Amino acid sequence: MVFTGIVEEMGTVISVERKADLEMWDGSKSEGFVLKIKCEAFEVNCAPETLRRTDLGDLKPGDLVNLERSMAATDRNSGHFVQGHVDEAGEILKFTPEGDSLWVRISLSDDILPYVIPKGYIAVDGTSLTVCEVNRKEKWFNLMLIAHTQKCIVIPKKKVGERVNLEADCMGKYAATAVGNVRHELKELQQQLRVTQVISFVALCTAAALMLNAVRAR
Repeated sequence: MVFTGIVEEMGTVISVERKADLEMWDGSKSEGFVLKIKCEAFEVNCAPETLRRTDLGDLKPGDLVNLERSMAATDRNSGHFVQGHVDEAGEILKFTPEGDSLWVRISLSDDILPYVIPKGYIAVDGTSLTVCEVNRKEKWFNLMLIAHTQKCIVIPKKKVGERVNLEADCMGKYAATAVGNVRHELKELQQQLRVTQVISFVALCTAAALMLNAVRAR
């Protein structure tokens, strides 16, 4: 099950309830939140890991949230493959208007920084967006929202200092992991090659010494 990151509409949080014995999908109990969202009202259970990774614990009645149904196999994807597996919550650092567009600067940690690149994809509060600039030293990136997008998603309605959910492009993460594995294997091969070269050199020196001794003994 994946999403496109193209928000269909915004829902309104009706209530937030903390439960010490939240029932999980496998029947186990855990502490968490129950969110009731107005949009043909439905409830969402938030387990501890979800609350650690996301900004859902910050929500209160009246807050807006982005909503999108999962993509059908036959649907056109006008965004990118969004899993809905949030990596972390970043902080809005700055809003800068430019014409009818809006620049948004967002902080991020070292954990997700390697997967965020200029002109690459990132999901912010579930919205598929294009990264514009990345400052790796100060640990932030920015993006630009056109006028239409500003009307359809939650980000422009938040304030500086509020948090947003970040999910790096999963294809980038898979690619980085694959390359990392190749680099690890290459490093091991290089180490083995160096050991082999040393052994070969020692063997060659030994053979040369033996031959020299044999010549002298004649």
